[in-house]
Amino acid sequence: MTPLDVLILMGSDSDAPIMSAAGDALNEFGLTWEMTVASAHRSPARVLRLILDAHNRGVKVFIVGAGAAAHLAGVVAAHTTRPVVGVPIDSSALKGMDALLSTVQMPPGVPVATVAIGKPGATNAGVLAAQMIALGDIAMAAKLVDYKKKLEDKVEAAAAKMAKG
Repeated sequence: MTPLDVLILMGSDSDAPIMSAAGDALNEFGLTWEMTVASAHRSPARVLRLILDAHNRGVKVFIVGAGAAAHLAGVVAAHTTRPVVGVPIDSSALKGMDALLSTVQMPPGVPVATVAIGKPGATNAGVLAAQMIALGDIAMAAKLVDYKKKLEDKVEAAAAKMAKG
């Protein structure tokens, strides 16, 4: 099996359009990743298998997206010492607030770093995973500096365009 930097798990395949933003961010940093579906409630044995396999594959960070009760990130965090970044998904009548609270309100000792609801959160999850990996990787740290500079350059370009217009 191919070594992985990041494993992206999501509770349903309907979450893929949102969670793909995490993959896009990881691609920007040249990180290896895979994305798959695993449900904390409907396939708990699969979740555990994926976590154990990820450890054998060298996964450094898990990015986990789920909606509604959103227990998937917490289940992953319960079975690993690797960082878990939770992405709440807006997939219920509560517009993601249920997922946000389920993801962020973890018991002491079982942290899940939680980002914003939806696609912006998925993007930030990818960037946060890169930042975590960069703690022990000088080349990744340099890529993050470049990434932040690109963000700054976009703002400067937008400001210059408005000043002309």
